[in-house]
This record gives sequence, structure tokens and C-alpha cells, in this order.
Amino acid sequence: MSLNFASISPHPQIIIPGIGTEEDLQKAVLTVQAMKKMAFAFGKADIDTLIVISPHMLIYPDKFNICGMKKLFGSFATSGAPDIIVEANNDLDIANEIDKQCNISQVKSLLYNNEGEFFELDHGIMVPLYYLNNLQESSFKVLPIAYSNLDKEAHFSFGQAIKEVCQKYPGRIGILASGDLSHRLSHGNSDELKAGQEFDQKLIKDLEQNNVQDILSYDEDFVESAGECGYNSILILLGALSNLPVSPKILSYEGPFGVGYLVANYTIPE
Repeated sequence: MSLNFASISPHPQIIIPGIGTEEDLQKAVLTVQAMKKMAFAFGKADIDTLIVISPHMLIYPDKFNICGMKKLFGSFATSGAPDIIVEANNDLDIANEIDKQCNISQVKSLLYNNEGEFFELDHGIMVPLYYLNNLQESSFKVLPIAYSNLDKEAHFSFGQAIKEVCQKYPGRIGILASGDLSHRLSHGNSDELKAGQEFDQKLIKDLEQNNVQDILSYDEDFVESAGECGYNSILILLGALSNLPVSPKILSYEGPFGVGYLVANYTIPE
């Protein structure tokens, strides 16, 4: 068993010092503190490769996008901080094995390579990596993955395919579901505000109680009404953790800027 770390992380660029002001960081202090706790747990897990599921990679409607490029690079230049960069190497061995396992499991996937010098990281990957890179010393590889527009069951099955590869791998693997919860906590009409709050509270409760089947059964309209970008990432994570004796822990949840930020860790027995 080589899946040794699992987490759910938000990705607001405003929690990066140098992008967000001191006032911004104070408004989101629960999230910032929880990200540091997550990074501490990650450091203790001594991970060789971290699989990051991002909602802001190139998304294909009918297949899952697995990054097949070695060099990974991203900067926060578009947010006014070009000097804050994130670099890593991909784990192409695991990327290839996941793609092969998807074929065996009849899950549609694509090993993405645009033949460029590097794969450009998005903020869904860079924000959590900023905290992980800055608060622990060991180097680790990163495998970026995107979800798709396929149904809930396909996302869960994709996660199970990832699990199959992890169980055969001799190294230590982590998996992180990047995503923000409802974007309608303070912006929208009364129905949208209510839907956003209901979605976030239900998802947090179900995650905390590890009610995987309940999460899989969410009505599509209920999810869509929340205006979120984390549900599919979480479905893949839950598939990767399926039938494992994990213990979820909610580290923080808040919505200081009208978007739900959830940080959660899973304890996985060695």
C-alpha cells in the first residue's frame, strides 16, 4: 500500500503572500492556518509523488486528462506576482501506468503532451503547491490530472484506477483534490445564496462522516446550483481512497470572499 497522503485544498490566489494583502490574509486566516497544517502533515508523510487533481487544467468532455510532460512550471504573473514561481518534475512512470490502468478499467483517458518545453501549471495546482513547497524540505514529483465532463460514476472509477496503480507502486504517493466549494455564498439571488450554503454544509458533513455513497448520489441540479469547482476533484479522490480505512478530518472551512474554502486531510494507516 503506497497511498500515504490525501487532502482536499482550495486554491484562492489571494492567500498567497505577495498577492493577497495582509488584510486579505487575515480575513482568510483559518484557511491559511489550515494550509500550513496540511503542509506539515504532507512533510511528515515523506511523499515521493503527489497527484494533484485540478479543475483549471484543460478539460476534455469525454476523457480524463493526465499530464504526460516531464517539466512543470507556473508563475503568478497574471496576478501581479511574476517572481512567485512553482516548478516541479512530473512522475511519467505513474502517469503512464494510470493511463494503462484506465484502458484496463474501461475509463477514458488521455496522456497529454503538447510537445512544448514545459507544462504550464494553473493556479488550482500552484496554490496548494506553494504551501507544500514552502513548508517542507524534501523534493517530490507532481502529477497534474484534470477531471472531465463525464458522470459521477466515471470520476469515482477514475479514482479507483489511480488506486490500483498506487497499490503496486513501491514509492510513497499522495493525492490532493484541488477545488473551491460554492462561489455563491455572498453573490447571487436568494435562491442561489441558499443553494450555495446548503451544498457546502452538506458536503462538509458527508465528508466528515465519510458518507461516500451519499456524496455520489448528489443530484446534478443541486451541485450545479452551488456554482462550485471542487465536487468532481473530490469524487476522484474518494475513488482513490475507496475501501481504505481512512479517517477524514476537516481542518477549516470559511467563505470570507463569498467562495467556500475547505481544507481537509485524511489519515491513512501505514
